[in-house]
Amino acid sequence: MLYSSSTPEQKRIRFWELLTAGTIVQFPGAFNPLSARLIQEKGFEGVYISGAVLANDLGLPDIGLTTLTEVATRAGQIARMTDLPSIVDADTDTGFGEPINVARTVQELENAGLAGLHIEDQFNPKRCGRLDGKNVVDLDTATKRIRAAADARRDPNFLIMARTDIRATDGLQAAKDRARALVDAGADAIFPEAMRDLHEFRAIRDAVDVPILANMTEFGKSGLFTVDQLQNVGVNMVIYPVTLLRSAMGAAERVLDTLKRLGTQEVRVPEMLTRARLYDLVDYEAYNKFDSSVFNFQIPTTG
Repeated sequence: MLYSSSTPEQKRIRFWELLTAGTIVQFPGAFNPLSARLIQEKGFEGVYISGAVLANDLGLPDIGLTTLTEVATRAGQIARMTDLPSIVDADTDTGFGEPINVARTVQELENAGLAGLHIEDQFNPKRCGRLDGKNVVDLDTATKRIRAAADARRDPNFLIMARTDIRATDGLQAAKDRARALVDAGADAIFPEAMRDLHEFRAIRDAVDVPILANMTEFGKSGLFTVDQLQNVGVNMVIYPVTLLRSAMGAAERVLDTLKRLGTQEVRVPEMLTRARLYDLVDYEAYNKFDSSVFNFQIPTTG
């Protein structure tokens, strides 16, 4: 498999089928294209691409420093490596600018093959959703971003999700009110950030009639609820945005510590992905067959 065998249009249709099937879907966060392929192989329904992960992968904090070009390029590389629908944070706290910039963001991410994105209601520069000291824009600004995004998409199945961080600044009732307004502005789904417990997810579920997302990131404001717990309060989709990056970097740090301390990595080798498994994951044999078929090709001759 060189790249995905599914078209972006097919993935977007599949995404909507998943969100409306009546069961919760899990979207682990991919930190590179190969991890997206692993997510598919392990049987998950979709791939999440975190703005924090895209920034951290560049050695940057999650405060809105990445550019649209950087986000669209990397998100596209990840999305094309899997048949699963991929949704991107894209660091679109402001859609990279005013409503016209939001419109361009949507179309660039459509071009990159994503199934959807979410747009925040924070001020720029933003803060990571689980940190204190956030500030949100007024309702008029937030709804204009969503309206611009909804009007700009060319594929009606490209999902526009609205993320709101207002719970942390103004409380749960404000989050419910804003969620309703964002749906009225054209949001297909709601991402209520930093809910503190299952009761708060249920409150958002009762406030809107579109799919809602739960962010199960580690070291956050709430517990790490199970899919059954989240489904029981009406959540449609759950993301694990930084789980794989944290796991991979944690393993890398442990190996480096061992290498520095012992002068060899030998004791860590049993924990590593084997060469055979890596070749399997990158589908080395398919490339080999393709190369052999081209190398051995001969132009038919006629008598």
